[in-house]
Amino acid sequence: MKYLNTKVFAEQLDEADPLRAYRSEFLFPKAKDGSTKVYLCGNSLGLQPKQTSAFIQQELQDWANLGVEGHSHATHPWMTSNEDLAGSMAKIVGALPQEVVIMNTLTVNLHLMMVSFYKPTPKRFKIVIESDAFPSDIYAVKSQLKFHNIDPQEGLLLWKPRPGEHLCRTEDFEHIVKEHGNEIALVMIGSTNYYSGQAYDLKRITEVSKTKDITVGFDLAHGAGNIQPNLHNIGADFAVWCTYKYLNSGPGSLGGCFIHEKHIADEHINRFVGWWGHNKDSRFNMRVDFDPIPTADGWQLSNPPILSLAGTRSSLDLFDKAGFDNIRKKSVLLTGFLEFLIDDLDMEEISILTPRSPEERGCQLSIQVKNANKSLFHQLMDKGVVADWREPDVIRIAPAPLYNSYTDVFTFVQILKNCLYA
Repeated sequence: MKYLNTKVFAEQLDEADPLRAYRSEFLFPKAKDGSTKVYLCGNSLGLQPKQTSAFIQQELQDWANLGVEGHSHATHPWMTSNEDLAGSMAKIVGALPQEVVIMNTLTVNLHLMMVSFYKPTPKRFKIVIESDAFPSDIYAVKSQLKFHNIDPQEGLLLWKPRPGEHLCRTEDFEHIVKEHGNEIALVMIGSTNYYSGQAYDLKRITEVSKTKDITVGFDLAHGAGNIQPNLHNIGADFAVWCTYKYLNSGPGSLGGCFIHEKHIADEHINRFVGWWGHNKDSRFNMRVDFDPIPTADGWQLSNPPILSLAGTRSSLDLFDKAGFDNIRKKSVLLTGFLEFLIDDLDMEEISILTPRSPEERGCQLSIQVKNANKSLFHQLMDKGVVADWREPDVIRIAPAPLYNSYTDVFTFVQILKNCLYA
């Protein structure tokens, strides 16, 4: 699309936007004067859908009216509440419903997956991760190595950008696998980098890893609801993600987990287990040996927190109605418009760290402002922009296509321009 740098053009794009009605389904923070803030921080916490309150209230009412019988007779019976959402979540990550389970939180799920899929041997024990992965991933991977009495200095292989660059090159990952493939037990990559916004080529990463029979897992914290990872088709072994960013389920809400179909019925696979992963037909018989459900549900430990799950149900309802393909199409256009406006500022001190190709990014652009400090970020906040600052000089801007508008993007760039020229 050929963009124009005018407010009228942004408003025309909004008028023609097939998803424009969904903006009114969300609650936006307000400034002290009552004006709506420019919220561009869905990569950290998604906005609350207006209907979420009603979804939670329904669960409270069912609990009040039914007590324990809510497990079977609630509006959304609690016994199967998370199972009912597997199909909706599967569409978002490109999986079969039986490969997806909503449970726990992201790093808990990452540990549970590494219990099952990190199988070190004296010769094959190394883990590959991107060097600038989100800190929790690094902590989790290092602790797993230590648990197996492996020195992280020896057991961790970092996929790094080249000197003077900010992005990881796929050919450099291929080189790591070619050189160390017989020593690597696990590749565990964040699908979309939280700092740079780079979306990695998950299909190629998986293909290259499988030439050396390496297990592959992905952290979709910044991918789920943002890009389409097509987990089943690319053949990833597992993936984990949170739902409070692009999936708008609420702060600290439940995470998601993917286990490929080829693994889900394997009763002999290592796993930490709990009663909610037990065969449903005999779950309440008690005092029997663990019999895992032959789907991703077999990795569950405990019954899910229903009030948290209500927030997930609310957001997935909107995703189902909008259609993830439509959301992704708008994302490409919306972030492209933001990119155009930033470039049109034509300021030497501003650069975009995120890849220019829409296939290599989601909706986030990481904007580097040389010689700036956090005072610039505070100026933006004072003028009604909600974004994210990362030291030393990067502002992360993530226009979420389900609720952000082209006018939001235009307004942000005008405010940024005014702050820089002040």
